Amino acid sequence: MAASDWLSQLFEMVTVRGRLDLRCNYGAPWRIDQGPGQPNEIPYHAVVGGSAVLENPAGGRPLQLTAGDILLLPGNPRHVIHDGSGTPPLPARNNEVRNLAISENAGTGERLDLLCGHFAIAPPHDRLLRNYLPPLVVVRAGDPASDAARPNTASQLTGLIALMRCESEPDHLGGRAMLNALSTAMFALVLRLASETAATPTGLLALAGHPRLAPALAALFNEPARQWSLPELARFCNMSRATLARQFQQSLGRSASELLTDIRMTIAANELKKPNMSTGAAAQAVGYQSEAAFQRAFKSHMGITPAQWRKKDTNSVQRSKTATQ
Repeated sequence: MAASDWLSQLFEMVTVRGRLDLRCNYGAPWRIDQGPGQPNEIPYHAVVGGSAVLENPAGGRPLQLTAGDILLLPGNPRHVIHDGSGTPPLPARNNEVRNLAISENAGTGERLDLLCGHFAIAPPHDRLLRNYLPPLVVVRAGDPASDAARPNTASQLTGLIALMRCESEPDHLGGRAMLNALSTAMFALVLRLASETAATPTGLLALAGHPRLAPALAALFNEPARQWSLPELARFCNMSRATLARQFQQSLGRSASELLTDIRMTIAANELKKPNMSTGAAAQAVGYQSEAAFQRAFKSHMGITPAQWRKKDTNSVQRSKTATQ
């Protein structure tokens, strides 16, 4: 695997497809009650104009969202977004156009312009993202602090959302494909900006944002087949073995060896989809010299053996081909 940054490596391993489902144009009072979606989905909301209040799905204080804010919900919970007035919402009607549905109401005052969609992650890789991302991620592309910290990422994200807004207005030919492709790109930009500016409590974003731990994260993603030891990773980070272990657990919520195993099993699952890839070759590709040890690790992680996984994937492909005939 060629050396690259951890986020690019993650997207090489995990297939993510974005989809813009709905554009909301509401005047107060309004309310959106949504979720949970499908198990392998991560909902998102991008505030193009106006403001909104998110009732924190985990309890706690509501979160104010303003233009330029993008919300991801990797925990895929039921969630409520409203105008904050406490007034019963006006009924909304959906207008189906060629590329998406536009939802509107007859409210007055400041109007909300909101893009709502989701990211679909191919199973079983959805588990990797869900385990290593916070249940809720908010980036503020329109916040001057974000723009000052990382002007390129913030401005790129702002421009991408503006392009999505333009594509969602008229019935452009190819608009649906464009909106979905832009949604997928938005996922990568949101994670990049979150790792650069957000104070995430745990997960990959917290690890990437930790200046001393980031080298270990990059090393594990770049060379997952290498027999990494904790002292070796500690030297990369210029800290003691005990300090690395403690800070890794605090930032990620898991140990370095657990992350390495998850990366290896994700790559192995992809390798086993290849028609001529043997179990032994897949084992070697992710650093296992013993095929038996690899089979035990794979079954423990995936719940099925490599042979059962390969058969399951083959059957899925055959069903897909049959459905399209």
